[in-house]
Formats: sequence, C-alpha cells, structure tokens
Amino acid sequence: MHIIDKSRVDCVLSETAQLGECPVWHAEESCLYWTDIDGKTFNKFDPSSGQNTAIEVAERFGSFALREKGGFVVATENGFKLFDAKSNSLTAIDDPEGNKPNNRFNDGRCDRAGRFWAGTMVEKGEQVPDGGLYRLGADQSCHKMVEDIILANSLAWSPDNNTMYFSDTRAPMVWAYDFDLASGDISNQRNFIEFGEGDGVPDGAAVDSEGCFWLAQPRAWRICRYTPTGELDTLIHLPVSKPTMCAFGGPDLKTLYITSISTGLTAEELAPQPLAGGLFAIELDTQGLAEPKYAG
Repeated sequence: MHIIDKSRVDCVLSETAQLGECPVWHAEESCLYWTDIDGKTFNKFDPSSGQNTAIEVAERFGSFALREKGGFVVATENGFKLFDAKSNSLTAIDDPEGNKPNNRFNDGRCDRAGRFWAGTMVEKGEQVPDGGLYRLGADQSCHKMVEDIILANSLAWSPDNNTMYFSDTRAPMVWAYDFDLASGDISNQRNFIEFGEGDGVPDGAAVDSEGCFWLAQPRAWRICRYTPTGELDTLIHLPVSKPTMCAFGGPDLKTLYITSISTGLTAEELAPQPLAGGLFAIELDTQGLAEPKYAG
C-alpha cells in the first residue's frame, strides 16, 4: 500500500468553510466550483490566482453539476433546481421529499448519459432510514432509485459505466451496483467497502482513469484509494479530521482537490487542525476523469 504524508497536501484556500462540499472541476474555465452548504455560498476557485469568488445563495446547496446548456443543476434543501450563477437565480424542477421536513439533499453528480443523481439525508430528528437516492433525467423527470437511506454519499461511476458506487454514511457502508448506462437502471447491490474501527465513515468520492475509487473518510483524517475489487491501495494523510469530498482537476486532471468541514468541532478538536474548513490539493501521478454535465 502506498502512504502519502500530509506534508504533500497543500491548503490552497484557507478561508474557512462551515461545510465545504462537492468540488467540481470546470475544464473550459480552468477553475473549481464548490459549495459551502451551511455557509449558504456557491464558490468559484481559480487556482492560477488563488482567488475564490463566493456567491451568497438563498438556500443550501447540497450538491450540483455543470449543465450542458450553461449554468448548473442543483440539489438544494428544497429539491432539484436549475441555477444561474450570473443572475444568482434558481428555477424549481421537483422536490421529491418536500413532505419530509427533517430531510435535505446531500451528495450528487451526473452519470455519463447526462442524468443528475442526488441522495437525501435525515438531518433533523431521529436518525431513521427515511431518505433515498433520486435520478433526474434530461427530461427533468425524477425517479427514486434507492430507499431506506439515512445519509446518502459517495456517488461515482466506473470508467466503463458498468458499476455505480453509493453509500450510506450512517451504515457505514459503500455499495457497488450493476449499472446500465442506456436505461439508467441499477441492480445487484453488493458490499464494496466495509468500515472497521478507526476507518472513519464514507463521504464524497471520485473515480480515476484506472477505475480506482477515491474516498473521503471523515473522522479518520484521510483520503483512501480502493481498487475495483475493494482493496485499499493508497492512503493520503490529511491535516484535517473531516474531509468531505475529493475531485480531480487541473489541466491534466492530476490534481486532487479536497473540501472539508469546520463546524461541529470543539475548540479542543480544532486546536490541532487550524485549517479545518479549508480547500486542499495534492498533485498525483494518477489521472482523473472529466466530470459529466447535466443534459437537461
């Protein structure tokens, strides 16, 4: 197993996010978009200048994806919406859990047919499996694909489009599914990564060009790379305890960007990690995959 020391991880943006999430590389603009869910900001980070532009938004963005027609598709606390960053305006599509005030949308991304997938989490009240995973088609039709979820995370697809990955952070477990790109159907759910004591829990993920699965593991101060058979291959130690998601970016897709959390940590817990809530990057030999765009 390859172990990478935290000294190789750079904090490229030390402005503290409350709950940094969903880093998405925009190749045409050579920048990284990301969201601070609880801070209610939508962010654009320019690595060439180190500047970050934050837009205050009207509601919390759990996740988002680039849109082929321009702008973004967003999974907000109030359902699926289209977002125009230039005018800071939202257009509602569907709110499949509008009748569940304890839930909000969390992790999401597009498959390579241009559908946007996003899962919900039980944010308030008793932690019962009342959330799910939804698929938003290019025609803006919404379908529930997985039920009985508490905290949806880790969405990703293999390079050959035959496997979809998904997790429930509360389980904690990452599953693999057979995936049909043409229909968007999933089947044959099976255990992919099981978590032991000290392993943390599964959060956001990315897949590289070799088909390996990179996973942020809050509580464990690390990002881990797993082979397609679920074997731990690489471990990146981090200067923060709660990374939330990783994404490949840069001109050659060999820069791994990592978002993190600052909220929910006591003063004692924050003391050894003053960069908690920052945006991090590490240069790798491994190449990532371009992020698909929403076709709707």
